[in-house]
Amino acid sequence: MKPENNVPFSVELERWLKSPRPKTLAGLDKVFAEKSFAVTFVLLMAIAALPIPTGGLTHAFGVISVLISLQVIVGRRSLWIPKRWQDLRISRTMQQRLIPSLIRLIRWLEKYSRPRMASLLSSNFLVRLYGLAVLVLAAFVTASPPFSGLDTLPAMGIVLMSLAVILEDFLLFIIGVVVGSVGISLTLLLGAAAFELVTRLI
Repeated sequence: MKPENNVPFSVELERWLKSPRPKTLAGLDKVFAEKSFAVTFVLLMAIAALPIPTGGLTHAFGVISVLISLQVIVGRRSLWIPKRWQDLRISRTMQQRLIPSLIRLIRWLEKYSRPRMASLLSSNFLVRLYGLAVLVLAAFVTASPPFSGLDTLPAMGIVLMSLAVILEDFLLFIIGVVVGSVGISLTLLLGAAAFELVTRLI
């Protein structure tokens, strides 16, 4: 199954979810071709983007996202995944609960999104800038304390930017950058406040 022209991404994702194909990271590259990087980031960061406690799971996904983002920065066009991660399966819980919710969100975005400055989004400069932004935001997701909720906005920024790449909507990309930046600022402010409090107590 290859992505079809004029077929909404929500439909492609739903077809993949219902298909008998293995739901692994390695399988994404075969199904979504040149957009496999963005699709992978969406799936990895969607769980962290939810405003619910996720424990250490998001940190593992954050590490994977950091390593994959380096491939985007250096200009790879196909997704390379270490052998130890190739068979990493998307859990049944994600398949039955998270991804259907994600598909509903994408369908809602597709109602209002349209191609805007698509050629800019596909330029080598912006693709590498996108990879760098994912690297920074994923690092903050990984570094966020468990159960703090500080990983939510950086992860949401990655999800929105990645959906912007998939939907070819530069405005959505900017919204993702803003959301991610707010998340980083909030993390730094709270971190500075916590450090000041600790130093005063000591």
